[in-house]
Amino acid sequence: MADLISEEPRTGLRPLRHSKSGKSLTQSLWLNNNVLNDLRDFNTVMSQLLEHPENLAWIDLSFNDLSSIDPVLTTFFNLSVLYLHGNSIQRLGEVNKLAVLPRLRSLTLHGNPIEEEKGYRQYVLCTLPRITTFDFSGVTKADRITAEVWKSMNIKSKKVRIKHNAL
Repeated sequence: MADLISEEPRTGLRPLRHSKSGKSLTQSLWLNNNVLNDLRDFNTVMSQLLEHPENLAWIDLSFNDLSSIDPVLTTFFNLSVLYLHGNSIQRLGEVNKLAVLPRLRSLTLHGNPIEEEKGYRQYVLCTLPRITTFDFSGVTKADRITAEVWKSMNIKSKKVRIKHNAL
């Protein structure tokens, strides 16, 4: 992560703007196709590189070696697009961390081991009901209905668990 500070960003379609202090004025960060296996010091590096890191709306961490969804990503409340496809995320429960992101609309997770879990798409759609695009596919009304049916059949409510424990 610290290597980012000395790296020169690739040029895109539009020139990268900088503030008077020399920090980047951008709302997107593409760190795809690297060998990142954790996001240690992510916040520190972002505050050194970006003038307004709190405005990040798009983070692409695809094709790295992340084995979990780092809680640091949940601190970016303006995040609307998050690409995590092609990593090594193994536990479907990792998706729960993203539920606190109020503006998250597009998420990719395909190409991770969790994709093989039964009910993968339904679990994600139940956990993140505000997303409109998942794994580069639009979320339809039928997807939401299927996810709700799946949830009612597979995820017991806390009240039910309490009743069962009381018996």
